[in-house]
Amino acid sequence: MRNTRIMKNICTYGLMIILGLFLASCSKSVMGKKVKEPFSSSKYESNNKYFRAVGKGVSKKNNIAKGKADIEAKRILAGQVGTNVKAVTDQYLGDTSNEIGSEVGDKFQSLVREVMNTSIADLRLIGQEKFHNGTDYSVFMAYEIKKKAMFKFLKKQAKTSAKLNDKEQDLLDRIMDREIERLEAIDELED
Repeated sequence: MRNTRIMKNICTYGLMIILGLFLASCSKSVMGKKVKEPFSSSKYESNNKYFRAVGKGVSKKNNIAKGKADIEAKRILAGQVGTNVKAVTDQYLGDTSNEIGSEVGDKFQSLVREVMNTSIADLRLIGQEKFHNGTDYSVFMAYEIKKKAMFKFLKKQAKTSAKLNDKEQDLLDRIMDREIERLEAIDELED
C-alpha cells in the first residue's frame, strides 16, 4: 500500500515535470526569437523637442519597400503631431475659459489634418538602412520634426486659412505662441 502511494507520487511529480518542460518549450516557440531592428534606441523616439518615427517596408522590389517605410514613418509622425496639437489646444482652452473654444478646437484639428495631408514642416530623414535576404528588401527609415518648427508652420498656415474668422485666428495665435514659448524655454535650458 505504501509502495503504491510512493509510485503515485513519483508518477504525479514526473507528469508535472514533463508538463512543465513541455509548456516551457512551447512558450519559447510561440513568441519566436527577439530581434533588434535598426533605429530602435531612444535616440529615435519622440521627446520634448522632436517628433520622431521609424517606418519599415518589406517588398521584393527595393523602391516599393522604401515607399512603404516612408509612408509608415510619416503616418506615425502625423498621428503624433495631431495628438500633441490636440493636447496643447485642450490644455489651453481648459486654462482659459473661452466662449468659442470648442469651435476653435475643432477648426484647428481640421487645419492640422489639412497641413499633415499636404506637407510636414521641417521633416528630416535621420536614418535609412536597407537589407536584402536574397528575395525581399527590408527598408527602415527614421524621420524627425522639430516641434517648435512645426508649431511655427501651423501658426503660419492658420493665418492664411479662410476657414477661420478674426476671433478664432487670434485664439489660435495665442495657443501657438504659448507652445512656441514653452519649446523655446526648453531649448534655452538645454543650451
